[in-house]
Amino acid sequence: MAEQERMVEAILFAASEPASIKELESRMPHGCDAGEALVHLRRRYDGRGVQVVKVGDAYAMRTAPDLGFLMQKETVETRKLSRAAIETLAIIAYHQPVTRAEIEEIRGVSVSRGTVDQLLELEWIRFGRRKMTPGRPVTFVVTPTFLDHFGLENARDLPGLKELRAAGLLENRPPPGALPLMGEGEEEEEATTGQSELFED
Repeated sequence: MAEQERMVEAILFAASEPASIKELESRMPHGCDAGEALVHLRRRYDGRGVQVVKVGDAYAMRTAPDLGFLMQKETVETRKLSRAAIETLAIIAYHQPVTRAEIEEIRGVSVSRGTVDQLLELEWIRFGRRKMTPGRPVTFVVTPTFLDHFGLENARDLPGLKELRAAGLLENRPPPGALPLMGEGEEEEEATTGQSELFED
């Protein structure tokens, strides 16, 4: 019986799926009693880090339930934003509260619903108050999750126009129709070109 126990142990250890008694006996020499061997094997593994457990009508070797936490591993999933999402996020961060129409005016192209949905799903932006203009369009603002991700206390801690130009992230001359950066003087206007690099890390 000790040898049969070893056979069952070897089969279960290597098996990718639980094995029934019938399947175990089909692999063992004729006349072996896999059921009896399992009784002894389960008793021997009782209280160990690995146990022989019954899964439906089959058996398998599994980590002891109280040690399952040792098998867990936290991973960070990196999700790369599209250029459209990066530009949209940058515009919202610097011009909040900002409407979809204003975002499109600054970017010069329409904003797809998928782009906004992705940023909402990441919880980097949220709906802000409605603007007191005809139609009362909804606005977008950045969230505490966005600020926390980039190590900012509030949106006013974002790099200013001078810092962006000094870092080579903006052109010296803004594009026509660009809105002023939040917190900057009226004589200076935002250049959206290159702004996306702020959010690529």
